Amino acid sequence: MVDDVAARMASSARAWLELLTDDQRAIAMGEGPYAEGTDSERRRWFYTPTDHGGLTFHQQRPAQQRAAMKLVASGLSRAGYVTVATTIGLENVLDHTEGFVARFDRERGRDPGLYYLRVFGEPDSTGTWGWRFGGHHVSLNNLVVDGRLVSTTPCFMGADPAVSELLGGAVNRPLARVEDLARELVRSLSPDDRRRAVLSPKAPSDLVTGNRTDIAEGDRVIPLAGIWRDERFSDPVEWAKLQSASDAIDAAAAYGEPEHRSLEYTAEPKGIPGSALNGEQRELLYALLGTYFGRVPEAVSPLSTYDDAALDLVHVAWAGSTEPGAPHYYRVQGPKLLLEWDNTQRNANHAHSVWRNPSNDFGLDVLGAHRRAHH
Repeated sequence: MVDDVAARMASSARAWLELLTDDQRAIAMGEGPYAEGTDSERRRWFYTPTDHGGLTFHQQRPAQQRAAMKLVASGLSRAGYVTVATTIGLENVLDHTEGFVARFDRERGRDPGLYYLRVFGEPDSTGTWGWRFGGHHVSLNNLVVDGRLVSTTPCFMGADPAVSELLGGAVNRPLARVEDLARELVRSLSPDDRRRAVLSPKAPSDLVTGNRTDIAEGDRVIPLAGIWRDERFSDPVEWAKLQSASDAIDAAAAYGEPEHRSLEYTAEPKGIPGSALNGEQRELLYALLGTYFGRVPEAVSPLSTYDDAALDLVHVAWAGSTEPGAPHYYRVQGPKLLLEWDNTQRNANHAHSVWRNPSNDFGLDVLGAHRRAHH
């Protein structure tokens, strides 16, 4: 039940907050969703290794960290939790890949201790409250209204490296099915249908809608340097390095005005609709939706609402090569739905995926109705 998930969240949030000192709690708690003029912080989100806002693991003792992870787990399925935990652990792998160097104007650039948790408002069975957990390649955003979980988006999960070695020739691919199901679907299309689905032979350098709070007509890719809490680092040398990396990523994508125009966000979905897919292709589409909706507990997953009529309205669009290992991007869009994926950076070994609800991200639609009814 949705109410059960919200109750577990509230219980876990209270248990975590009770373990904190006053100084820790001052960082861990933010103004509630009703606080006039302060809700903008709740709706700021990132997927870069920047300050996401909240109390980090480094600032907590082990028992507090355990309670924090119990709260994180309350908003995830078992598979979702394992994926998030794996993503956090990949910071150590990425540190090894980059030679254990300091980056991003902080002591350790790739740091599994720099994941941030913040509770907004008082966790209770009445009123409104929410919580956010985020760090590099993780952003979870939840809103509870009168004891019901009403929003779980934006929900971002990424992996860098997307593929890494394991013993015995095995590989670690946390988001494998999120990538492979979409590719299999597009490759299964007839030549005519593939022309409808593939919007550009070039993939964008990142998610088209980026980390925007609100999605709007005409949104285009935000350069990496723009997806950061602070406009500039205090160390100008480190900022120059980030700007240079951002410029290199954009240059590698070789994206011009025609590509930006073909991939920019529009409220009218692009690509091929589910109504044009055959039975096997619709099964692939449904399974692909499951890799996003299956991140949250089954009781709050919308997957069961996607019957034949709903699938008809879901569009799939692709950009880039359909060959495994090549840079690519896809978008799945329908009523109250936007999924985006890209794997383009680091020679297509750096993946991003996000589930959004353009009309109700952060629960804004429900929150607005609640305010009108109670104020």
